[in-house]
Amino acid sequence: MAFASRSLRAASFLTGAALALSLAAAAQAPRVGASAPAFTATDSQGQTHALNQYHGKYVVLEWHNQGCPYTRKHYVSGNMQALQKEWTAKGVAWFTVISSAPGEQGYVTDAEENSYVEKMHADPTAVLMDPQGKLGRLFDAKTTPEMYVIDPEGKLIYEGAIDNRPTPDVDDIRGADNYVTDALTESMAGKPIATAYTRPYGCSVKYGD
Repeated sequence: MAFASRSLRAASFLTGAALALSLAAAAQAPRVGASAPAFTATDSQGQTHALNQYHGKYVVLEWHNQGCPYTRKHYVSGNMQALQKEWTAKGVAWFTVISSAPGEQGYVTDAEENSYVEKMHADPTAVLMDPQGKLGRLFDAKTTPEMYVIDPEGKLIYEGAIDNRPTPDVDDIRGADNYVTDALTESMAGKPIATAYTRPYGCSVKYGD
């Protein structure tokens, strides 16, 4: 009986510890309407970027995985590149983020990513390489693609899916409601964001252990 009692107490402790960790992670996750978490990351060209460098600008974070069919949908069609070009031309800092760990699907080297960017005619401000998953976990990024929009004051104003067509079908881009475009357009016009959060869709971010 004493052994059983000790086992129950141990199981209860482990369950409680897991719950505490889960609640702590949830409490630290970024929330729409609150300040975005500060970060520093290195891009595929070896340059360092910190969020505070871009104070006064809108910032878009785009979680990416070359092999994910939901991501490919937006690159094969040219949709993501068009968004990057449109908004960076308007002064937005647009960062593609790769959080796939070494040995996991979606992991690429700097050289491989630079080659991909050139091949696809992509035009982000930079591609942030996050093989240890620090940036991804900081923002609680779950899928590729997953999008975050930060306003010039550093507040998170949108989090979630790129649009309302959660399929890998290129044809579904036509007529889709693009939530990133909506959030940027509304905020720049001084309007409240009609849709500030949506459930992201796509492939899971391939974090390491």
